Amino acid sequence: MNLTVSEIQIIPVKPREGLVAFCSFVLNGSFYCGDIRIFTKLDEPGYRLSYPFKILGTTGRKIYICHPLNSETEKSISDQVITKYEELLEKDIQGGRR
Repeated sequence: MNLTVSEIQIIPVKPREGLVAFCSFVLNGSFYCGDIRIFTKLDEPGYRLSYPFKILGTTGRKIYICHPLNSETEKSISDQVITKYEELLEKDIQGGRR
C-alpha cells in the first residue's frame, strides 16, 4: 500500500504530560486529517501519534473521529509525520531557538 502524507503542518506546544505538538496533513492528496497529537513514547525514546476523539457525555465512551485501520497504515503515517517533526526540531536547534 502506497500512502502519501503531504501538506504536513506541525504546531509545537510547551511539553505537558508527553504532548509535544499538534499536526495536520493531507492523505493521498484527497483526505484532510487534523487535530492529530504528537506525544513522546511512554517506555522508549521516540514519538507516537494520537488521533482525535470525542467522549460521549452520557457514557464517557471514547469514539475516535478518524484513525488508521491497520498497523501498516499507522506506521506509514507515523513515520512520515514524525520525520517532519524531527526535521522541525533539528532546524530549531540549529537556529538556536532551543
